[in-house]
Amino acid sequence: MSSVSIELRNFALKKGDFHLGGISLEIQKREIFALLGKTGSGKTLLLESIAGYYKNFEGDILLNGTSVLHTPLEERKLGFVYQDYGLFPHMTIGQNIAYGLKMRKKNHKVISEEVSRLAGLLSISHILSQYPGTVSGGERQRTALARALILSPDILLLDEPFSALDTVTKQSLYRELIKIHGEFKCTIIFVTHDFNEAQLLADRVGIIDKGRLMAVRHKDALFDLYEDDEVNFFLGLKEL
Repeated sequence: MSSVSIELRNFALKKGDFHLGGISLEIQKREIFALLGKTGSGKTLLLESIAGYYKNFEGDILLNGTSVLHTPLEERKLGFVYQDYGLFPHMTIGQNIAYGLKMRKKNHKVISEEVSRLAGLLSISHILSQYPGTVSGGERQRTALARALILSPDILLLDEPFSALDTVTKQSLYRELIKIHGEFKCTIIFVTHDFNEAQLLADRVGIIDKGRLMAVRHKDALFDLYEDDEVNFFLGLKEL
């Protein structure tokens, strides 16, 4: 059985004038992997590609050793949390969390038990009857995580999950992410432009710029000098 959770084989995608070019990458099962880069570098596009949002690409994507070229998004056992959380404003927090199981026509008792369990795990039991517009950014982020996790995904994809939060809330959610990883034993990929965040949370870090995967390093070697001076400039290891 493969120990690789996600594999990109010479993956290339064109969207408008932007190109993701020739990316090959292996991410291990249960690894926390950060995609680090500037705004517009292609991080979110790569995350969406793994999720299955695009069809017309070159190369291949494998999940757990199997090509998913013809596998619909809903069958990929993925959870995706966008930067803006993507919650339904007309639904309560509890209804938002339950949405995936409801769509799968699970019975009410199962849904209720799972919503309660996840709300307890993420410390949002007290807001289940409220609406997204009435709770804090940290609570919305926890709700979005719970909604993704209720389907027990093998892989959790997070797009800039902490960027809109204050420092105290960020630190709290960093701890929540580590707890989630231990509880669900899933592979996690998160997008960030924060060097310290990448080094703090990830096992390895992939540096992406202008649609290219420039380097992949273990977090402890993130700030060692690179052969590519563009990477050194980006990380502040050399001056222009």
